[in-house]
Amino acid sequence: MNTELTILQHDAVELLKKLIATPSLSKQEDLTAGILCRFLGERNVVHTRVGNNVFALNKYYREDLPGILLNSHHDTVKPNPQYTKDPFSPLEEDGKLFGLGSNDAGGCLVSLLAAFLRFYEKEDMRYNIIFAATAEEEISGTGGIEYTLPFLPAIDCAIVGEPTQMQMAVAERGLMVLDCVSHGKAGHAARNEGENALYKALKDIEWFRSCRLDRISPLLGASKMSVTVIETENKAHNVVPATCRFVVDTRINELYSFEEIIALIRENVSCEVTPRSTRLRSTSIATDHPLVKAGLQLGRSYYGSPTTSDKALMPFPALKMGPGDSARSHTADEYIYLAEIREGIDLYIQLLNQVV
Repeated sequence: MNTELTILQHDAVELLKKLIATPSLSKQEDLTAGILCRFLGERNVVHTRVGNNVFALNKYYREDLPGILLNSHHDTVKPNPQYTKDPFSPLEEDGKLFGLGSNDAGGCLVSLLAAFLRFYEKEDMRYNIIFAATAEEEISGTGGIEYTLPFLPAIDCAIVGEPTQMQMAVAERGLMVLDCVSHGKAGHAARNEGENALYKALKDIEWFRSCRLDRISPLLGASKMSVTVIETENKAHNVVPATCRFVVDTRINELYSFEEIIALIRENVSCEVTPRSTRLRSTSIATDHPLVKAGLQLGRSYYGSPTTSDKALMPFPALKMGPGDSARSHTADEYIYLAEIREGIDLYIQLLNQVV
């Protein structure tokens, strides 16, 4: 292994330890943004910070070239209450690095940054390379990649760092959360008065439970709708509820638009249906895209991902790929294997070598 790659791998792990040791819940990423700025500054990499987002362009950036964005996030969820280790104390043990955000998505972030540094001073590339460490991914907030994109130069495609075991997630289901309200009429339960909004809601909930959307995606499978929350406003046992609210989590494949789904639902239920947002739509990158073809040549496989990432907010083709395992995300005693970080850096570099 060459000395430069060894140094990149060592520095990536040390940076990840600093990030783990610094709490960075969504919307509270100020300190980790500062750590990333210092890391880049110590290596004489010109960089920009907007909000809690940090980005940099390759040293010999040319406006006439297409651009590849290397993006991952540095915010985390709250620690799982079942942690047995300190979530903010990076711990190396049995080839693993433990700590909150180690797997989701710190390992991806530092691996992409190492790959960016490998190409930072390279001249005569066919693509510009732009690195961006962004905020608020875990809450799909508007202050992260969505806020950062207008500050970036032209982007033609992206690699989004999320834990995929370095396989290629070429498609994602869209996420749309629906707030539903059933209306009735209040009355006294003992006198059989009123119109029970809860019973009306149950009819609609049964429709969501039994509905089968028939367009099956080869990559993402069937779209799904799940009722996850239900409540009435009154808490008295003897009052027939006038309103009942419930929430539907929908995961939609690329064969439906959100507008189609909303129209279908409203045709079949009596409740009010209001989408919280239609931002996180299903996305896909063509399997003959240069990034995907390069991954295939490296022996990587591709699949459709059931989870949603910042890829959903990008108006250009994006490949989701990174070290770590999605099954470890948001779990107690989160960890990533050190070997996964080393492999991630190496594979990112090999993939980019074939493209740029």
